Amino acid sequence: MGTLIEEILSRKAGKPVQAGEIVMVDADYMMSHDNTTPLAIKAFRNIGKPIHDKNRIVLHFDHAYPAPNLMAAGNHRMIIDFVKEQELPFLFKQGVCHQVMIEEGFIAPGAIVIGADSHSNTYGALGAFGTGLGSTEIGVGWVTGKAWFRVPETIRVEVTGQTQPGVYAKDVMLHITGELGMDGGTYRSIEFGGEYIDNLPMHERIIFSNMSTEVGAKCGLIAADQTTIDYLENETCAEGPFDIIQPVHPVYESVVNFDVSALTPQVACHPDVDNVSPIAGVEGLEIHQVYIGTCTNARYEDLVVAASILKGKRVHDYTHVIVTPASNRIYEKALKNGLIETLMQAGCTVTQPGCGACIGRHGGILAAGERALTTMNRNFIGRMGSPEAEIYLSSPATAAASALTGRITDPRTIQEN
Repeated sequence: MGTLIEEILSRKAGKPVQAGEIVMVDADYMMSHDNTTPLAIKAFRNIGKPIHDKNRIVLHFDHAYPAPNLMAAGNHRMIIDFVKEQELPFLFKQGVCHQVMIEEGFIAPGAIVIGADSHSNTYGALGAFGTGLGSTEIGVGWVTGKAWFRVPETIRVEVTGQTQPGVYAKDVMLHITGELGMDGGTYRSIEFGGEYIDNLPMHERIIFSNMSTEVGAKCGLIAADQTTIDYLENETCAEGPFDIIQPVHPVYESVVNFDVSALTPQVACHPDVDNVSPIAGVEGLEIHQVYIGTCTNARYEDLVVAASILKGKRVHDYTHVIVTPASNRIYEKALKNGLIETLMQAGCTVTQPGCGACIGRHGGILAAGERALTTMNRNFIGRMGSPEAEIYLSSPATAAASALTGRITDPRTIQEN
């Protein structure tokens, strides 16, 4: 009996475990992408033992795909050769790894999924223990099928109230990040709950687990409920039955309460994700690029919000506006329902699904002195190109509204009109 992470790890360990204990457990899936798989392959070669279970290895091309340079092309070739050599069944080239992992049915409540990517915390939105590990540990997992963890203490984040029109889950999570700080959840399980979280659809719950990484958390968990089950059954390839795992008489390290009723749109300012300001504090600041994409905010519903603001209008002449859907499935749905046409007619550049501009490899690199407003989850110096550029973070609504004016703009002023 315990917190959500203790409940998940206890089931996997086959015995009750508590925060502070060391456990060795089976990993349901081990994920890596084109940036991190080469190092995992190197570790695997050095170990010199066979793969434990090929069906638990999931590889993706998303960070630099299609290849924007020779190094990326070489990595892709190496990975394909390895997949052929080992006869691995799962190699995807259809968008951001975390979104594709969910869509293709690899994530379910109670699962343990380790990924060679820091935002593997994303899977916690569906009640799974998802966490990022180094590529070497992924290579070891290929051989053993296992991973070890120190069971983390849990911080309960209780979110109550109802946001005002024009304020979204991204605004709420940016506010929480600003309050907790970038080290406020270091090696903790952040357990999100409360009436606000309970009433969210899955595409907004994902934001909280995804950005738990930005406060240093080992994982960001939301207990599975009927919303989770309905999403898995209707929107993914996952096959049930699914467990609904809840905390049982949990003992939390701390409980932090947030009432979002009076919250306004939020912006994380250069150069730290916890440098968060209400939009009134930065409104009017000139921007040179708007980027709507990434594993945080590039789902279909995010594109709906952006398109509703941009429909029948044109983006600012001197502002690059780039939209990158998170997956092929999202792109196809947006295309079918006219969102892509709306965005393009407004002057946006719509790119192929993937990580795109987020990591500064391709798809929208910033020049020195440029300032971007993006729907990403982090804004470190040099993240999108030049270390002399600036990155600000917002919701898709704020990003779309700002695309029209070329300056950071409160989306409520556009939506009200």
